[in-house]
Amino acid sequence: MGKVASRKELIRAIDLILSGENDKAHAIVQKNDTDANACYIHAVLHRLEGDKENAKYWYGRAGHHEWPASDPEGQLLRLRDDLLFQP
Repeated sequence: MGKVASRKELIRAIDLILSGENDKAHAIVQKNDTDANACYIHAVLHRLEGDKENAKYWYGRAGHHEWPASDPEGQLLRLRDDLLFQP
């Protein structure tokens, strides 16, 4: 895609969303809008906020062209684990 965001930043964005600090998380993912994982987090954030159209757009930017069946919090936790345990 483009520039890769740091794992630390992405994990921070996920933790912020999970603690209800969506505005702070939004700032992180927006500045990393060419990173696929940041786009995915951005999509989940909009999904949690009830903005389906914006969520669909960001899922597409992340390379996920189908609406994920799993719950948004579960998506974030799985991605967080993946980011934590990447070599």
